[in-house]
Amino acid sequence: MSDVNPTPTKSKVRSATPEVELPKFEIPRFEMPKFEMPKLEVPAAFREFAEKSVTQCKDNWEKMKAATEEATDVIEDSYATATKGFAEYGLKVIETARANTNANFDYASKLMGVKSAAEVVELSTAHLRGQFEALGAQFKELTALAQKVASETTEPLKETMTSALKKAA
Repeated sequence: MSDVNPTPTKSKVRSATPEVELPKFEIPRFEMPKFEMPKLEVPAAFREFAEKSVTQCKDNWEKMKAATEEATDVIEDSYATATKGFAEYGLKVIETARANTNANFDYASKLMGVKSAAEVVELSTAHLRGQFEALGAQFKELTALAQKVASETTEPLKETMTSALKKAA
């Protein structure tokens, strides 16, 4: 027979992160050695050259900063102009679509009242001729509007780039 221990034994529960004590180290402290820097006399010509270079760099920086700010303003204006132009163009497209849809509904309602095949041919011919003329006029309007938007958007950019290149030259 085997001995059965009536009292249960306690098992040790391990935590997910065991506590480990790290050794404590200290960083050694050193004094920085003191070096004597030799006093160098910078030649006047070199000093003058360095001062002129710094002044010239500052001037060039200011010019570039002004040119960049001007270009940024022009680009923002061009985007605003383009946005307005695209909105206007979109409205014109919607207006055109509405006019064409109304014309087709009118044609369909007139077709319902037709009594003979000759009237169908006559009505269809008139409708197609009218739609062809309307589409031609609408296409011309949309093309003119697109050209206007494109020129109003790009002209300020073109002028700014031209003036900037002239200033740089």
